[in-house]
Amino acid sequence: MPPSELSAAEQIAQLAKAMQQQRTGYAPKAVTVVMGEDTLVVTLLDALSPAEKTLAQTPEGMAQVQEYHRRLFASSDDEMRREIARITGREVREAAAEVDTSTGTVIHAFTSGAMVQVYLLAPPVAGNEVQTPAN
Repeated sequence: MPPSELSAAEQIAQLAKAMQQQRTGYAPKAVTVVMGEDTLVVTLLDALSPAEKTLAQTPEGMAQVQEYHRRLFASSDDEMRREIARITGREVREAAAEVDTSTGTVIHAFTSGAMVQVYLLAPPVAGNEVQTPAN
């Protein structure tokens, strides 16, 4: 689909995946984007390379992987902010990133001064799905 036909969330997901691939040489398995009125949360799922996952098995290695990804995030923050502004028409006021080395997930939480909590769920267990009634 041409970029003009994609939603803002889809464009940001493509951007985040491409930037991760460009920066690390390893593309995440999936990217999720959740946009609220004043928040944007981009989650790169299974974004760590096999070598990073191996390194993260020790506390020292885990700290190295987290610091490496914080530095990558900081070095690409300006470009990501510009692209988000172009796509959404709104400037990014704050940005933060966190790496969960146990799952290989990179969470970029862009907030407007609010506290953002992100919960990553395990795959569903057959027969244990939660039904939410429609309003």
